[in-house]
Amino acid sequence: MRNSTVRAVNRLTERWAAAAPAAEAATVFTAAGLWPLLALLADGAGGPARTELAEALGIPAGDAARAARELLAGLGAVRGLRSATGLWTREDLALEPGWSAGLPPGTRGTLSGDPDRDREALDGWTRERTDGEIERMPVALPEGPDRVRLLLASALALRLRWIQPFREGYGEPHEGPWTGRPLRVLRRDTTLLDRVGVARGPGGAVTLLEVVGDAGVDVHLVLGEPRATPGEVLTTGIGAVTHALPATGVSLLPNGAPGPGLRVGTAVCASPEPRLFIETAAFEVRAEHDLLERAGVFGLETASDSGRGHFPGIGPEPLAVGSARQAAVARFHALGFEAAAVTAIAAAPGSAAPGRRYRTRGAKVAFDRPFGFLAVHRTSRLVLAAGWITDPVPYPDGP
Repeated sequence: MRNSTVRAVNRLTERWAAAAPAAEAATVFTAAGLWPLLALLADGAGGPARTELAEALGIPAGDAARAARELLAGLGAVRGLRSATGLWTREDLALEPGWSAGLPPGTRGTLSGDPDRDREALDGWTRERTDGEIERMPVALPEGPDRVRLLLASALALRLRWIQPFREGYGEPHEGPWTGRPLRVLRRDTTLLDRVGVARGPGGAVTLLEVVGDAGVDVHLVLGEPRATPGEVLTTGIGAVTHALPATGVSLLPNGAPGPGLRVGTAVCASPEPRLFIETAAFEVRAEHDLLERAGVFGLETASDSGRGHFPGIGPEPLAVGSARQAAVARFHALGFEAAAVTAIAAAPGSAAPGRRYRTRGAKVAFDRPFGFLAVHRTSRLVLAAGWITDPVPYPDGP
């Protein structure tokens, strides 16, 4: 994957995170699943819609189709990640040969116009491409003048296992919004102090924990100051994991509380090596996003105006974006992490052990109040998924 494309996708992730509501709400999203679709649309767009899409993409519209193909090929090479792209059109919709020839290889299907029949086919594609994590294609199939003429979709499914698993047990936070809730808490310890670092952003300090996966993808948990918004915490975390912002590892931090949820000092251990103690809540989060509610973030404001067509490079029929949605899920547990997302953009017609004890340097980090997460490809630093956790997995049977 080209560095310029990775940076462009990560910028869109930052834009999406920054647009998150100030009030804490659980969410998960992936700009890596949306960006290639916007790029393919930009390649066929004209006028103001082309300009807005290029701005959201962060690259010229003329380079978008090539970059989309390269990104999708790069995603396909990531171990543990499945990716797919699909295009469905009405049988009577003519496509410009140059645009359709530039699409990446994948499913090409026909929309019959029968909502039940089309729904069955699209949902089947969704289930198969996400290993059953997502059941339905996030698109409406209206009849009449607003019928779908063209549908572009992408699917991502990530599955990884931790290099060092967690121990699962009972936990009950004693402060913050989760106070008194019986939670399924994951614990482990390591001698690698710098798996935790602290970065600073507009919302203050952010503590980051790197959890290493077995397939070249890691998950970073990010905890901000209690009054920081999800957008502030996530954008600072993205800056740190992509090395745009500096982060200081625990080995270089002073004793005390140098970051949210972090305590550094002296520990009594069975070996003289430094020790980092980790505690976090297990989580599962699902979300569905109507991208047109924040159309300006994604460059879709003009493109969704059905008063006229905006995609002369796709075909002679005037088309406008009638629907743009994403459904996503993420799951973090003792053994690993799974995430999946399906993004769909539909075009409708447009008018026109005990022993000797040692005192050593020790640290403990606890994610026991709302926090964010970032799944990051280790080599390219591409952010594959991001989210915010407000409702961790409860412990089912009490202490």
